[in-house]
Amino acid sequence: MSDKLPHRAQGTWWLAPLNGRVAVAVAFVVTVAACGSTTQSATPKTYTGTLTFASFNPFTGPDASFGPEMQAGCIVAAHLINKAGGVLGHQVQCITVDTRGDPADAVPAAQKMIATTSNLVGMNGPSSDEAQATVPIINRAHIPMFADTGQAAFDKNSNDYFWRLTPPDDAAGIAMAIYAYRKGYRRGAAVFGSDLSSQSNVPTLVSTFKKLGGQIVLNQSLALDQSSYRSEVQAAVAANPDVIFTEADPQTDAAYLSQLQQLHGLIPVIGTEPTIQPAWIKAVGGAIGKANLAQIYAAAQPYAPSQGPAWKVFNTELLASASEIPQPDQWAQDPYTQTDYDAIVTMALAMIMANTPDPSFFNQQIANVVADSPGATEVHSYQEGKDALAAGKKIHYVGAGGPIVLDKYHNSSGAFQVAGYATDGSNPQLDIVSAADIAKYA
Repeated sequence: MSDKLPHRAQGTWWLAPLNGRVAVAVAFVVTVAACGSTTQSATPKTYTGTLTFASFNPFTGPDASFGPEMQAGCIVAAHLINKAGGVLGHQVQCITVDTRGDPADAVPAAQKMIATTSNLVGMNGPSSDEAQATVPIINRAHIPMFADTGQAAFDKNSNDYFWRLTPPDDAAGIAMAIYAYRKGYRRGAAVFGSDLSSQSNVPTLVSTFKKLGGQIVLNQSLALDQSSYRSEVQAAVAANPDVIFTEADPQTDAAYLSQLQQLHGLIPVIGTEPTIQPAWIKAVGGAIGKANLAQIYAAAQPYAPSQGPAWKVFNTELLASASEIPQPDQWAQDPYTQTDYDAIVTMALAMIMANTPDPSFFNQQIANVVADSPGATEVHSYQEGKDALAAGKKIHYVGAGGPIVLDKYHNSSGAFQVAGYATDGSNPQLDIVSAADIAKYA
């Protein structure tokens, strides 16, 4: 898409599941991708036409909400970049690549994306569901990726083209445990979906809650989208927790909590960021009642201020994009949508700094775009950054998601906000768990 992005179905790829030897096939692909050899050209490639950014995430499957959340950020960034005249004479567009949240589908999807996408210069993703299988492939192709995976495996990342602007899931687990203990809960039940993304929160949640003095009385891994969780709920009731920690897809948590309500009565719930998304709130609120959900619910998500000059630029364009982003206001305070937007802006500014859209060259400038270096001019949008660079200035991009402080592993962490739910659909802030508090248990 250029100034007008096509309907998602036109840009979304889906590949059929592989056969029963998928694990061997995926392992082989990743091994080949990691062990092959490529060399960087001495001079940048020449590009003609529109530059492409991909949103590489689940758009179908249990984690289907991840994709639209990501694509919303890309669309907003692309609009603003194109309105500012594009990048080095090029307009930009966003496409969607559906991983289905499964390495068996994500690996061939990544290969097809790399092999067939014209002028692919960067991407958002992958998610925790497919990151370990696809990051080596994408890194080998020299495509900068701003991943939303929370897996601890990337806390000490060694892939040159991997970047992460949100805290990892192990930090989310710690934040959930700290908040629960502050609230006086001492007997926790970990009730998480069996998918990789959900399970990546569990180890640090369990260990931190125990270190704080709490007890995990039950640790359940739920098969997704079952018609009944009666036996699992009965086990939870028998364990007598005073709080449930959870992340599962909307249908699974709705069924589980509804049956808990019927068999025992509701108890407090602390979820992760996916549980604050509209699809989860709608499903669970519909199952147990919005008023009941408002009384028992809290969720930990990466803290983003959702205010200030950068956020205002982002939010204004977001709300003006309803023709391409359904219910755009649902993403206005979403930390992942905000940082997905920041990722595209950061890559575009890095291209200007490198004087080329060739990823092999501009990837080296990404850290410089966001660095708070002496004498740098703080900028809050692509237009401001482009103008400052044209005037010969160094820049420090502070985005919609707030300042970006990258470590040597290309990770930027930070605090967590604990939000509740109100029956008017808002998410009131309940607490902040600071980065310093999280670091004590990391």
